[in-house]
Amino acid sequence: MSSTRVLVIAPHPDDEVLGCGATIARLADAGAEVTVAIVCSNLPPLYEEGVAPRIEAEARRAHAVLGVHESVFLDLEAVELARNSVAQLNAGLQAIVDRVKPELALIPFPDRHVDHKAVFDASMVVTRPVGEGRGIRTVAMYETISETFWNAPGAEPTFAPNWTVDVTSTVHRKTEAFRCFDSQIQEFPSARSTEALEALALMRGSQSSVPYAEAFQIARMHTPASLAL
Repeated sequence: MSSTRVLVIAPHPDDEVLGCGATIARLADAGAEVTVAIVCSNLPPLYEEGVAPRIEAEARRAHAVLGVHESVFLDLEAVELARNSVAQLNAGLQAIVDRVKPELALIPFPDRHVDHKAVFDASMVVTRPVGEGRGIRTVAMYETISETFWNAPGAEPTFAPNWTVDVTSTVHRKTEAFRCFDSQIQEFPSARSTEALEALALMRGSQSSVPYAEAFQIARMHTPASLAL
């Protein structure tokens, strides 16, 4: 958690809050510059005019709650992402990696949602240990409540966390940030509810004997020679 430059890649506005909102807040409180890159927007013709800017405004309010340093929106088509140019997606994210030069990258787990899979693939490409990617110490996948749990066990990847972050001091900021998404929040027992978010954080915390935690699956980790073991 000593990283000073952090990049969080999210397929859609709210994924970053659902998956690692409390960790973002903890990193920001510790002085890290957290950049959130959101790939997709709810654009016409699948969505009505005005939906995308409304959700972007919700995301910016949520990011302010969490202490995000910079919010970047690539504005690619939601749901249709897998049909669009892979080169365009990779180039958009690569430009952000090259500019931000992150030490920690938090990326989506490739779960049931087709956009999540496409963004995961692109994220693994742009965080390779070449060029600016050589400075990334850790690449870790976050779980997106609902989508990550709706897979077919044995037929699709299963989220298997091997890193938990104690977010007891910031879990309330996660739920506060999610409340900014008027268009997305739902009533319990929906997974897209503050009660479900708190329950997941409580369960992840119990796995590490802390009150609340967020869980990640490490994709790649590098310890530089300058850091004593």
